Amino acid sequence: MLIAFKLKLALACAAGLAGPIAVAPLLSDPPRRDAAVSEQSVVEVKPGTMSYRVAGDFTRSGKPAEAPLATLRSNLPLAIMAHQVSAADYQACVDDGDCHTLDRGVAVALDRPAVQVSFHDAQAYAAWLSRRTGESWRLPTDEEWAFAAGSKFADDGLPADSDPSKRWLARYAREAAADEDTTTRAFGTFGANENGLLDLSGNVWEWTTTCFVRVALDDAGRTLKQTTNCGVRVAEGAHRAYVTDFIRDARAGGCASGTPPTNLGFRLVREPKSLLARVAAVFGRTSIGRTVGRS
Repeated sequence: MLIAFKLKLALACAAGLAGPIAVAPLLSDPPRRDAAVSEQSVVEVKPGTMSYRVAGDFTRSGKPAEAPLATLRSNLPLAIMAHQVSAADYQACVDDGDCHTLDRGVAVALDRPAVQVSFHDAQAYAAWLSRRTGESWRLPTDEEWAFAAGSKFADDGLPADSDPSKRWLARYAREAAADEDTTTRAFGTFGANENGLLDLSGNVWEWTTTCFVRVALDDAGRTLKQTTNCGVRVAEGAHRAYVTDFIRDARAGGCASGTPPTNLGFRLVREPKSLLARVAAVFGRTSIGRTVGRS
């Protein structure tokens, strides 16, 4: 029974059905209007390297293929929020008229994440926070999120198999073990990683700016064709998901590939103030002997 229910959720995810209409949230505690400006907890992740499974769907000589592994290199420190944006901080943006109202049932509190938010909701909050603080805030790329997540980053590689149904079942079996509890928890419940970031790979998936891509490779691994769809973005959590950008609740539909995320939230990167630092290439992806480039 439980397996059948999970399969229905995964099929609904692939169908891309519209999410529920947003209504007023539950206010568990009166939100503090200036909290979003005064209480941003930021972690600075030091430069370094890590192994990174490239995002996207890949084929090799016309057959499904495992996404390539690359070496992810950070050349500069990365300043990223220690936890997801809180529901109370997001509510301050709603109060200013710059963000859409949170869905019913989302508890508005300083120690709970803002969830059931779309990619566009997250972008609107980042723009609002930048105006309010005079700093530059944005969503991370998938590479940046993976680098900050470190050991919490889930390698979603699957063995190459010419039978698409076997690959789908293998992906489902791996992703179905994710936390099914939809209740948001206090920050820190899921622990911290080695970089001091809280609640990575818990029951909140986080939006990134990385677009969904399909890549056709030849026998030597060279790109023959790449199709990019920026109406679908990568969301990272207990597993990597590809979610339509206007969807707030992927369980109701709109997940383009894989098992739907339990909750959709986000954390932001703070850009360095120096103009020269902003335009510098922060990240490079390299495979063995060649540069893959920055997405």
